[in-house]
Amino acid sequence: QVQLVESGGGLVQAGDSLRLSCIAAGRTFSTNAMGWFRQAPGKEREFVGAISWRSAGTYYAESVKGRFTISRDNAKSILYLQMNSLRPEDTAVYYCAADRRGVGVPLTSARYEYWGQGTQVTVSS
Repeated sequence: QVQLVESGGGLVQAGDSLRLSCIAAGRTFSTNAMGWFRQAPGKEREFVGAISWRSAGTYYAESVKGRFTISRDNAKSILYLQMNSLRPEDTAVYYCAADRRGVGVPLTSARYEYWGQGTQVTVSS
């Protein structure tokens, strides 16, 4: 019912910035929340940040707090992740996700029903 496409990843140096975008298509009218997750080779997918689609309230993992900012454009159904002061440990495939069934803002991957294909972010030292 919802299709998500991420973009904006790439190869950058430590300290640089990137902005990721996620365009949502389909039945997005009743979206409750959207989130960003990332997965590095050999590691589990981990929570990065999430946002309420109605209130714009945001939540972040401790590892990115103060460096990353999540935002959304309700009219255009676009989710953003502004990443500043990037570190090599931020290297991962970044995924956006959407929740239409939940209440509040889910912070775990199991609570999201729809996922994009991911975009690679590589930070060199």
